[in-house]
Amino acid sequence: MIRAMTNKDIAQVVEIEKALFASPWDEDGFDFEINQNPYSKYFVDEENGEIRAYIGLWVMFEQAQITTLATKSSYQRQHLASSLLQKCIDEANKANCEVMSLEVRVSNQKAIDLYKKFNFEIVNIRKSYYQDNHEDAYLMTRAMEGIL
Repeated sequence: MIRAMTNKDIAQVVEIEKALFASPWDEDGFDFEINQNPYSKYFVDEENGEIRAYIGLWVMFEQAQITTLATKSSYQRQHLASSLLQKCIDEANKANCEVMSLEVRVSNQKAIDLYKKFNFEIVNIRKSYYQDNHEDAYLMTRAMEGIL
């Protein structure tokens, strides 16, 4: 079930972060996003009390940005990320956003392929974007519904 992230979810989300990412977000980062950032919307995929995947979205006027997306290793390849990404696209459309963007490691081909399925296109490279190893990131964007 996809639902809004709450304070009770933060510990599980941080554990997934630590398992998947070289520079994981900490509890304070997620606490800020769900309790203080007026532009953010965070969602989890939860089943029987277990967080299986999560996504973050910023909606800022006519722009939306995916801030994070992760699926617990044991649940990968079950289309959870696709469902969460669609949820954010729907939220951005409801907010009348014109464009959605995200950054992704140039080496993360699985994620790049997922984003391309949702009509994201590589539009630029952000040099040395990631702090842990200075890897470049692709900036990917997609036009939203009704926008040419």
